[in-house]
Amino acid sequence: MPHVARDARELLVFQRTPSSVDVRDNRPTDPEWAASLQPGWHARRRENFQAAVTGQPVEDDLVDDAWTASAPVLGKIISTDARADRDADEWERAEELLDFAKMNRLRARVEQVVDDPATAELLKPWYRYGCKRPTFSDEYLTAFNRDTVTLVDTADSGGVERFTETGLVVGGREYEVDCVIFATGFEVGKSDVMTGRLPVHGRDGTRLLDVWRDRGVRTLHGFTSNGFPNLFHLGPLQNAPSVNYAHVLDEQAIHVAEVVAEARRRGVKTVEPTADAEIEWVETITASSPDRAWFDAECTPGYYNNEGSARPRITFAAGPAAFQRLLREWRSGDGINDVLGDAG
Repeated sequence: MPHVARDARELLVFQRTPSSVDVRDNRPTDPEWAASLQPGWHARRRENFQAAVTGQPVEDDLVDDAWTASAPVLGKIISTDARADRDADEWERAEELLDFAKMNRLRARVEQVVDDPATAELLKPWYRYGCKRPTFSDEYLTAFNRDTVTLVDTADSGGVERFTETGLVVGGREYEVDCVIFATGFEVGKSDVMTGRLPVHGRDGTRLLDVWRDRGVRTLHGFTSNGFPNLFHLGPLQNAPSVNYAHVLDEQAIHVAEVVAEARRRGVKTVEPTADAEIEWVETITASSPDRAWFDAECTPGYYNNEGSARPRITFAAGPAAFQRLLREWRSGDGINDVLGDAG
């Protein structure tokens, strides 16, 4: 979703698929509230947020925003064990109804905010809530009520066809512009290691991508791989992502730091999982990962479904909070020996 500049004299906004835009509700921070915060408040707040968005009971919703209010329809975005006691088919039906009601409210918001009916229709999102990352803004929809802002929908033309010396061509029509701001998206979770531009070699010169191509992706907890000593993966690989990605990365950094610190205490110079530990984790996460292929296949193109070419999303089914507890217990117990002993 592009940012709409306040001082644009004339702005054309090109869209392929509309975003679901919920209320952001930005407001000034109360100085007295900020002064009352005690040490550790940030960790407590983000853990509370993580619990809320995964449907876990919280005594007080410390964030209380549109993310936490959307918890009942986030099941296709973030895994959780909060509804493990519910019949799977029953919850699937309930979630779809909740999803439909949620999206209807978002479409109704577009009608309420955007004055021009034709523009409002183009801005309405027609897909399940979990098909795309939700967005939140108090200003985006209102921008289309300005005389200087025009929406150009590219859905029926296949996108921008070409550039000319003076503008862009969409649907056979040229739109003259003075400046073009590219907001064409990004690739999620793809490092140069994964694309092959930065090749990783393990023992005997073995290439990481060659091993994964032949045997499938193999890690222990998504962090380490047998045959590739002192290599740590960060990101959503075979673990439990969440909507607050900064929280996830911080927990991952803590985990790696703790493992390295323990290796130093023991005088161990090689951090590498045993083949058995790696295989056991791959089997565990593959067997428990929720099947979302059918859901992704019904979504409009986006990065959740690989731009319409759905592929498996392997995640820890119990969710991020349970995964973070698992890592802490593993580090404090005998599990850490799986990476600090003989990795043959």
